[in-house]
Amino acid sequence: MLKKLSISNYALIDNLEISFDSGLNILTGETGAGKSIILGALSLILGQRAESRYFFNQQKKCVIEGTFKIADFHLKTFFEDNDLDYEAETVLRREISSDGKSRAFVNDTPVNLNAMKLLGEKLIDIHSQHATLEINDPEFQLLVVDSVAKHPDLLNDYQTKYRAYKKSTAKLQQLIDESDKAKADLDYYQFQYDELERAGLAADEQEQLEQELYALNNAEEIKRNLLSANYLVQDSDAAALTQLREAGQQLGQLTKFNPEIEELQQRLNSAIIELKDISAEIENIEQRTHTNEARGADINTRLSVIYNLQKKHRVNSNAELLRLQDELSDKIQQAVFGDEAIEKLQQQLGADKKELEQLAAQLSANRLTAIPVIETQVLQALAEMGMGNAALEINCTTVSELTKNGVNEVKFLFSANKGHALAEMSKVASGGELSRLMLGIKSLIAKNTALPTIIFDEIDTGVSGEVANKVGQIMEQLADNLQVITITHLPQIAGKGNSHYFVYKDDSSATTYTRIKQLNKEERVVEIAKMLSGDKPGESALQNARELLGSLQ
Repeated sequence: MLKKLSISNYALIDNLEISFDSGLNILTGETGAGKSIILGALSLILGQRAESRYFFNQQKKCVIEGTFKIADFHLKTFFEDNDLDYEAETVLRREISSDGKSRAFVNDTPVNLNAMKLLGEKLIDIHSQHATLEINDPEFQLLVVDSVAKHPDLLNDYQTKYRAYKKSTAKLQQLIDESDKAKADLDYYQFQYDELERAGLAADEQEQLEQELYALNNAEEIKRNLLSANYLVQDSDAAALTQLREAGQQLGQLTKFNPEIEELQQRLNSAIIELKDISAEIENIEQRTHTNEARGADINTRLSVIYNLQKKHRVNSNAELLRLQDELSDKIQQAVFGDEAIEKLQQQLGADKKELEQLAAQLSANRLTAIPVIETQVLQALAEMGMGNAALEINCTTVSELTKNGVNEVKFLFSANKGHALAEMSKVASGGELSRLMLGIKSLIAKNTALPTIIFDEIDTGVSGEVANKVGQIMEQLADNLQVITITHLPQIAGKGNSHYFVYKDDSSATTYTRIKQLNKEERVVEIAKMLSGDKPGESALQNARELLGSLQ
């Protein structure tokens, strides 16, 4: 429900705040006072486009903010899908700058206008005598039937399984397409795979071969430098080992004079042992280093194979070639064994479709049972609202393919007058008649389904007397199940509900403002009396107003 609406700098409104009640809320006021301005401002937080020429003050931005209680509307999934923070009391805000730039927010999170519009459609339903809204929408008509059929669990079960079925159907088509392509390319894939398999690649082979080839190509230089190094360490007259041994002997003669020198001698002996090991390893590497043209040729041949494969497949390493080999293996497996997966999924889909058809048949049976109830109750409500000659027929046909709602298509056919052929509602009913028809339908489905706030904008045009009273009574019944806000010029309707708001122009200063105030009981009596007889109601009008309000016991 709409808990509070705040409007700043819009049309004739400087600053205005309205708090609404949960049941039937009545808005009255003279023509041009600003009732439609308030609806226009509300439409901005429902995602409608805005123009800065409607600003009260062109130097300031326009801000519209609505606070909604949404705990009963099952909207958590919508908030999750749109990355929004869910709050049981949610705030929609629209800010429009003087240059026409607009920003939209849901619980202080910026959103695009389309997301705000989608959320707004789930929160508020504005209906006027000039707009048929969703009454001709097949989705809405089916919603009416389903709400009276009272099978939400069955419908939810069907829709959940239908979504899974459609997902599996798409997966099947993907498998078929992949299998067909794999079969067409099987010879090519097999040739590429065999070529890679024959190569017998190893992930780190290339780096090792390149290092070995580099060593072979520089064997003479390596051998020469190793011999020179070992000569300096061990074999020359002034070899490092010879000099270190002599230094150790000199230190050994001094240990009797200073204990610290003994530690130095031990460290020097350790260095001599380490240097001897280094010399031995140098000699070992030198002896193993030699030129080998045959081995070099083999390595070059092997590297040529690797380089050619990498160039062919446009990769830079053996690791990438091995990944490609695995991918080719998978494609070959798909071509050879893909039919098994396809056949298995087809069998599963067959079983799923059979289950869906059974669920759809139950949905269809429930809908056919509900349709006569809808026709009877809506026509009864219309008769109470002065449309006793109306006729309503709901056609429910079966389609050949499963849809997200089963196998039914529903169409409402309507005639407002006796002797006229039934047709789509928008073609045979006036705006006022459609509004009363919508009121009758909404009052029916509201008993079974959580509906958003509904706003009736002067839908009572063309009715009066007892019919107007009946329209008001049905609005009160509707308000037992959802929030209703109605803009009216009829005293019979203004006397309904507990919350009455009066919209008026304040021209007490140099600038005219639109104001709104909630009327107390006595103010309601006076306002309804004015609606009955004019600006200066007499006692008779006041008495009639009290009777309409039911205050006389």
